Amino acid sequence: MTQISPAAPGARKARPFRLTKLPAKSRFVVTPMILSFLMSGLVASIATIRALGLAPDLASSILKAWAMSYVVAFPSALVVMPIVRWIVDRLVEAPQAKG
Repeated sequence: MTQISPAAPGARKARPFRLTKLPAKSRFVVTPMILSFLMSGLVASIATIRALGLAPDLASSILKAWAMSYVVAFPSALVVMPIVRWIVDRLVEAPQAKG
């Protein structure tokens, strides 16, 4: 009878379609990119629905508004995010080191 040994600690199962993670320093661009993508989509959707109501071409109108707002939102987030981090660092106590 063959005995199956458990996987080595830290070993990963092979999964198809697994994306490779980006390097840690890309966090300063990826965070505002995703944040501005989601926020601009939400704001554009609400504004478009309020302006047009449930129009037949609502989805295409929302996508157009979203695209236009994202073009402004992403560069703005890149500029504003370091300022926000600076303000938050002054308002919020740093976490205590465990140990």
